[in-house]
Amino acid sequence: MGKSNPRVPHDGDRTTAFTARAASTLLEAVMRHLDGISRNKAKSLLSHGAVSVNGRQATHVDTPVAEGDAIVIRRGKSTPADRSPHYAIAFEDRWLVVVDKAPGVLSMGVGRNSLNMKSLLDRHFAATGQRCTAHVGHRLDCRTSGLMMYAKSVDIQQQMQDGWHERVYDRRYIAVVEGVIEKDEGKVESYLKDTPSMTVVSSPVERPGYRFAATSWRVLERGEGRTLVELRLATGRKNQIRVHMASIGHPVVGDGKYGGGEDRARDARLCLHAVKLAFRHPVTGQAMEFETPIPPHFLRQLGHN
Repeated sequence: MGKSNPRVPHDGDRTTAFTARAASTLLEAVMRHLDGISRNKAKSLLSHGAVSVNGRQATHVDTPVAEGDAIVIRRGKSTPADRSPHYAIAFEDRWLVVVDKAPGVLSMGVGRNSLNMKSLLDRHFAATGQRCTAHVGHRLDCRTSGLMMYAKSVDIQQQMQDGWHERVYDRRYIAVVEGVIEKDEGKVESYLKDTPSMTVVSSPVERPGYRFAATSWRVLERGEGRTLVELRLATGRKNQIRVHMASIGHPVVGDGKYGGGEDRARDARLCLHAVKLAFRHPVTGQAMEFETPIPPHFLRQLGHN
């Protein structure tokens, strides 16, 4: 599902990222893009795990590719990113990197030994000979999975953050929430404030220290006592989705902090995933669009096998 506009070369051209122009097999797409490569060499790239589609490693020559799919080819030695269970790289160029983060990974380090994306990316950059470090473009809660963007310099980070609302034109999440929502769509607006107890509280009216927040939601599927929803943020406050869904009586599944409980019988995790990220590249101006699949665990929460 991930989409990006045509490639921006990586330093040293170790990585090639491009958008499929037509439906085909993965082998055909790779051979078409790497014009002149032999069929056997293209097969070797696939068999050695050097190719990913929409941020997921693909090794089969007949893997179907749709128009608009984001394909990344990494040549040379495998990197920490290729082997990591904690994240996958959806796109990388000399200025920034887009990752699909697993749940349980912090956006930034807290303490010396915390598992966090910045440290993981810094190791990847060092292993691939890049003289840069990771600078977070935006944050996700530790227990939330999905798409994030990191800059490779403070300048690029500043450009993204200074014009965030102009550059980022689509950012969506999916969640499984408790209860069956009867309406097909809706919007939650309130004022949020951090508290010393590390929770966020909501007020229907403006109060000192509270900041306005708005979340739109749309039902994707109703299941056994739970609902799969797509969410769009008009603002980006801490814990915004979790607090807003809890405020309308439908907390995110697995969110004990805001009333979603912990259902061990269904192997619960926090069922919140950043499924889409779309922005204009801070250097090239290109429209970059990425999507990730719905985690299978979410569908099991609805009663799917």
